[in-house]
Amino acid sequence: MELNLTRPLAFFDLETTGIKVATDRIVEISIIRVNIDGSTKIKTKRINPGMHIPWEVTAIHGITDEDVKDAPKFAEVAHELDQFLENCDLAGFNSNHFDIPLLVEEFLRTDVDFDLKGRRFIDVQNIFHKMEPRNLYAAYKFYCSKDLENAHSAEADTLATFEIMKAQLDRYKDTVIKDHKGKVIQPIVNDVKALSDFSYVTKNVDLIGHIIFNDKNEEVFNFGKHKGKVVAEVFKSEPSYYDWIMKSEFPLSTKKVVTSIKLRGFNNESVKLDLF
Repeated sequence: MELNLTRPLAFFDLETTGIKVATDRIVEISIIRVNIDGSTKIKTKRINPGMHIPWEVTAIHGITDEDVKDAPKFAEVAHELDQFLENCDLAGFNSNHFDIPLLVEEFLRTDVDFDLKGRRFIDVQNIFHKMEPRNLYAAYKFYCSKDLENAHSAEADTLATFEIMKAQLDRYKDTVIKDHKGKVIQPIVNDVKALSDFSYVTKNVDLIGHIIFNDKNEEVFNFGKHKGKVVAEVFKSEPSYYDWIMKSEFPLSTKKVVTSIKLRGFNNESVKLDLF
């Protein structure tokens, strides 16, 4: 089934120096830009991360320090990537949890304002895990009836994710998801907004999901000793917790979110003081 698009959708995959969003770097990126008319354009680039690629990571994706020593730094290609992704919704495999936050982190280190406002995010892995809980290779075998060759090559993984997405739409076009009480949760439909909504496991406030919305639409921590507690209330009762977050290895995008919550609380207190 071909995708029903109202604007371009960019499937992408990253190979990196590790799995820490705040401190690791991209060594390869591959993007498939799917246009409204169904035409596609692929951009694949090696990136010099400016740091050592651990041998255990090289063992997975096969990219060494030598392979990227003459490649451009991310800052050198940031404008080009930003333009290629212009007006695109974003899709990938485990992209909501890892690839999108790490890509945004790289952009934040440059002077390029990679705007996420209004974009939809589709995580093919989350759809897959909700329907058939396995990994990318099993997904490719299951949906496409083929073995995934060149595993952990960014381009091969990206192409596989694109194929899986289209196969998912074919397989689940008449499927309705129900909860344990038989209530309809959501059908699988060929619509980017619906697929983006279905891709999420939690309703994230920040990209990586350290802060999420609870049932009352309040921002709460999704980690650590204050997990489940309202962020604004924790900052009032324990101001040092905000300082700890800002000094720790959290993604810049997460720090921007907690800072906005902190400032919102400060501004609210200022308004109250002005009234008396």
